[in-house]
Amino acid sequence: MGRKAPREDVTENGLEVHPPKEWAAGVPAVAHSLLMSYAQMGAGRTLLTLARVNQKNGFDCPGCAWPEGDHRSPAEFCENGAKAVAEEATTRKVTREFFAEHTVDALAGRTDYWLGQQGRLTEPMHKPAGSDHYVPVGWDEAFAIVARELRALDSPDEALFYTSGRTSNEAAFVYQLLVRRFGTNNLPDCSNMCHESSGSALNQTLGIGKGTVSLEDLHRADLVFVVGQNPGTNHPRMLAALEKAKQNGARVVAVNPLPEAGLLRFKNPQRSSGVVGRGTALADRFLQIRLNGDMALFKALSRLLLEAEDRAPGSVIDREFVETHTHGFDAWEKDVRDLDWAEVEEATGLDRAAIEATVEDVLGARSVIVCWAMGLTQHKNSVATIREVVNFLLLRGNVGRPGAGVCPVRGHSNVQGDRTMGIYEKPSESFLDALRDEFGFEPPRHHGADAVEAIRALRSGDAKVFFAMGGNFVSATPDTAVTEAAMRQARLTVQVSTKLNRSHAVCGREALILPTLGRTERDGDRFVTVEDSMGLVHASRGRLRPASPELISEVEIVCRLARELFGADPHVPWEEFEGDYDAIRDRVARVVPGFDDFNARVRVAGGFALPNAPRDERRFPTATGKANFTVNALEVLRVPPGRLLLQTVRSHDQYNTTIYGMNDRYRGVSNGRRVIFVHPDDLAERGLADGDMVDLTSEWPDGERRAEAFRVIAYSTARGCCAAYFPETNVLVPLDSVAETSNTPTSKSVVVRLSRHTPGGD
Repeated sequence: MGRKAPREDVTENGLEVHPPKEWAAGVPAVAHSLLMSYAQMGAGRTLLTLARVNQKNGFDCPGCAWPEGDHRSPAEFCENGAKAVAEEATTRKVTREFFAEHTVDALAGRTDYWLGQQGRLTEPMHKPAGSDHYVPVGWDEAFAIVARELRALDSPDEALFYTSGRTSNEAAFVYQLLVRRFGTNNLPDCSNMCHESSGSALNQTLGIGKGTVSLEDLHRADLVFVVGQNPGTNHPRMLAALEKAKQNGARVVAVNPLPEAGLLRFKNPQRSSGVVGRGTALADRFLQIRLNGDMALFKALSRLLLEAEDRAPGSVIDREFVETHTHGFDAWEKDVRDLDWAEVEEATGLDRAAIEATVEDVLGARSVIVCWAMGLTQHKNSVATIREVVNFLLLRGNVGRPGAGVCPVRGHSNVQGDRTMGIYEKPSESFLDALRDEFGFEPPRHHGADAVEAIRALRSGDAKVFFAMGGNFVSATPDTAVTEAAMRQARLTVQVSTKLNRSHAVCGREALILPTLGRTERDGDRFVTVEDSMGLVHASRGRLRPASPELISEVEIVCRLARELFGADPHVPWEEFEGDYDAIRDRVARVVPGFDDFNARVRVAGGFALPNAPRDERRFPTATGKANFTVNALEVLRVPPGRLLLQTVRSHDQYNTTIYGMNDRYRGVSNGRRVIFVHPDDLAERGLADGDMVDLTSEWPDGERRAEAFRVIAYSTARGCCAAYFPETNVLVPLDSVAETSNTPTSKSVVVRLSRHTPGGD
């Protein structure tokens, strides 16, 4: 058995700061994985569970969406994957006695870490309107409460149906089916906060909202850019893929404001060189770019490639590809040739020599891949920036051939699959037509609300019911005070969850907690499926006994709610779907392109790859029928005097909003999270020093937002930039500060000022 849950919350009195690490993983990663697993699960359960993670006959890791490959290690998991499994498979339990002891208001005063450490939810709980306690409720009564409130709405659009990325394909399909059968497209999801910018840009330019590379492509690339991403913490198994690429002769260029340990050197704990040796140096070149400088960098690289073509015509640009497969080259070329180098250097913080040296890497590479994560997707100009990345790749034909392409590295383990299954507030007409033809009802055609629009609708009273299929919406979203006030105005909030989190404590006037099975647990003899970040679909089978006999699957929750809401439904066989996931997959096969013969293909070990027109056929299903070069105006983000540009980041003991511990081992932080990383010269200019306590204030036309009591850490970040952890700094991100086109919150470019913290002061 694991250790008991802590009764007292954590404090930051013991916060310590040490020099940051210069390498990632190695023996310490194995040790931390086992220590946390033993603490949560005990020794026997740890061995049973970790042996099944990401195996062909096991379950998909509830952490990140990185693919496994065909040949798998007996230990096919990383440190953060082990932490995610331990959190879910913990032996700790939250019972009705816990809720009797703690008021909702008291829970709202706890940290995300403390809430998550209490253990697994074990039975449905109900907070009646006017009460400050959750009390037990039966499943039938819980579904009746939800159905009652939904039927009482004046319009289906007064309900919001959120989805977290851990939801399986089967659950996501029946969930979106219920929502559209009810009559709305209000399906905000976690993609709205992270990779929505990627999907928007890639659909416009390549005709598909996903990446175009496979794991084998990454192994075969000559040059890999890793941009705005910290794989050592957020996608550790990616380090092994980069190591293999390096062994095959690839070069790696890291582009980041922070020097992340995982991109400097990797000690693979499954190799002797990673245990007793120095491991593998990953980044051949580190471009320490200023926040929001990525568009300027890729424009500059393209400009230098054009100039190299001028000097040696026919040797640089892939003219055949450009002329045959692309549209818009001439307008784009004119724009790039007019680039102002002074603006490039101001935007990037890099000198021209560093960019010219990088172009030499590009010229020496036949096949180039650009990988990115939220460091690129959470700015006002994120969609334009990613379009410029595509321009850079198209110029030399680096899309649709081996070892080349775009690689947006998704976070949560089935976030891409959920979108494929129809979890989208702006569904295509073809998808809605397929639903109509298959089920015989007319789905709504008007667009629904995304995550930011959902908060606005709750704030204004236009939305009255909020239903969440997983996740921790309150802690994942921006403008914390605004979001929490909006959520508390809801008439009913419903959370389908495995663990306690802040969204259970910051809830509507009436609230329900519906506990569900985890990825690690048995669901009878049934299995579910997921899609990884490179478009491979495979089965996931939990093996553990459920944490409570009261737990039911997400699919069953959706289907039983649908039966209560619709009664005898002539269009959708909800009762059949509840008991037979094969029946769901048969319908998916007839509605979603690429899932033909779904049930047979997913039973083949390792699953199958979805079609990807740019990768498979060099075909680009855009409005022009070709890959599109686009013109993107460079606007240098100039920060007022005395201010810094803040990016919110994760710690190493964190995945999304789940806080596993209070340490950030690679950055040298122990026993605390309220820290801010600032360049020493920027501190000196402000009369501050390492160890000082400061308050952070962001400025926006509607007023200021403040986060108090952060310990300053002098750190080698880019000049003029700083970094701090979310969700603690979500309060600084204005709800209306969003990316153009994608509407994603701009959590990576927040203008802040630092002021000395005075305990008890205003």
